[in-house]
Amino acid sequence: MSLSSNRGGVQELVVDNQAASPPLARAVVSAGRAPSRPAPRTPVIEAHGLRKRFGRTHALDGLDLVVEEGEVRGFLGPNGAGKSTTIRALLGQLRLNAGTAQIFGMDCWKEAPAVHSRLAYVPGDVFLWPSLTGGECIDVLGRLQGWASPRRRRDLVERFDLDTSKRARTYSKGNRQKVALVAALSTDADLFIFDEPTSGLDPLMEEVFQQCVREVKAEGRTVLLSSHILAEVEALCDRVSILRKGVLVSEGSLDELRAHTQTRVTAVTGGPIGGLAGLPGVNDLETERRPEGIRTSFRAEREQIPASVAVVVAAQPTSLTVEPPGLDELFLERYRDEDEAELAKTDPQVSP
Repeated sequence: MSLSSNRGGVQELVVDNQAASPPLARAVVSAGRAPSRPAPRTPVIEAHGLRKRFGRTHALDGLDLVVEEGEVRGFLGPNGAGKSTTIRALLGQLRLNAGTAQIFGMDCWKEAPAVHSRLAYVPGDVFLWPSLTGGECIDVLGRLQGWASPRRRRDLVERFDLDTSKRARTYSKGNRQKVALVAALSTDADLFIFDEPTSGLDPLMEEVFQQCVREVKAEGRTVLLSSHILAEVEALCDRVSILRKGVLVSEGSLDELRAHTQTRVTAVTGGPIGGLAGLPGVNDLETERRPEGIRTSFRAEREQIPASVAVVVAAQPTSLTVEPPGLDELFLERYRDEDEAELAKTDPQVSP
């Protein structure tokens, strides 16, 4: 019997009930003793210069990643950017061509069993023992990890609305994800690594997952969250790392990532708003006459928001909305900038 996650034909996880390989068996939910917290202000994850090739493909090309204790870090990038390869390297599931990766100050490859004893991992594709019930699967994983909380498990089963009496073969993808999430979140792990954890979950269960992550963070534990659901990352994460072609192209809090962006301002007024057209830092000014009034929208650079909004307020708007760019806009903008930079390198007549 086995529990595995398979991505692109690469076997990420195997748990065999006869002879489980400890480094891999502990990749979804860790095995070992109850953890002690890392020293304050010590990075939980510290990776430098990670390089990994698969034939001619450079999956990682000098990636650096540092995640501090107690942080919820978003890990973003399109398919093929290197997110899952990075996670597999951190779990000690593949040998790097170059670079160093440590968790809790321990080498992720050489000291994988000790690293796994302090983390819990949930992949985006979970495969369970088909003949076992969901509850039995959680029991097996609980015995592997050695320090799951029965009380917390009962609470999580109820919150995720999981019927643990059904055989795993009857479970939908979403219910298989629930089993892995319940098993992982029942632990006292210091570090949680989630790779598309809510894949297959409905919006209500996504909200339950977000609540659980907030609770983990409140306890001072650390989370690395890879997700394509940008709203989820925006709601949960203290900082975000954006990958492109195996390298880190942007990193910071949402405020830091928004530092050089523009905010969308939209207002409805009884008449035209004077003074906006010549105001420095105001761009993409548009007006439209509607039944409720004149709708004015524009983008303002961060430093010009107070002045531009003051002009709008002076026109006595019936509605006013100020929207900083969301994570989806920041993500797409970063990729557009990178595309333009690459094009400029290949075509001298294109200005980045």
